[in-house]
Amino acid sequence: MGMSVTISAATADDAEQILKLQYLCYQGEAELYGDYSIEPLTQTLDDLRAELGEGCVLVARLGAEVVGSVRGAVDDKGTAAIGKLIVHPRMQRHGLGGRLLAAIEGRLAEERAAKRYRLFTGHRSDGNLRLYRRNGYAQVGTEEVSRRLSVVTLEKDASAPAFAASA
Repeated sequence: MGMSVTISAATADDAEQILKLQYLCYQGEAELYGDYSIEPLTQTLDDLRAELGEGCVLVARLGAEVVGSVRGAVDDKGTAAIGKLIVHPRMQRHGLGGRLLAAIEGRLAEERAAKRYRLFTGHRSDGNLRLYRRNGYAQVGTEEVSRRLSVVTLEKDASAPAFAASA
């Protein structure tokens, strides 16, 4: 390819690309759980634009194309909620998810005084669970949402050493 992927803050101009990528990336999750009404697939462009204005949203770019994204926000107790970590299917399994995760953690700690990070994924999402555990997250809870879905909550202390994502 000759180009390297860069990670930076998302802008309002990125909203449409992020939403399209989000829709593409969450198809597999929807199929895995037999539920195409999940929020990432029903989120509107206006809702995403509102998120861009409120929280911390990062994008990974390959040239002008958005090939990854992640979002985070910190509550008044210093807990950072990280969500919607997405990487274009053709870019997966090359360490980009780990890079995005490290970038959002760093940004939330530096700019928003995060003391711990929390994220969640479905119990059947083995790739996600592996990525999060490899990056220092530990399971702290499981909630059964339906017969088909249990949500696994994972956390990591912000003072924990950074883990290198494997390529």
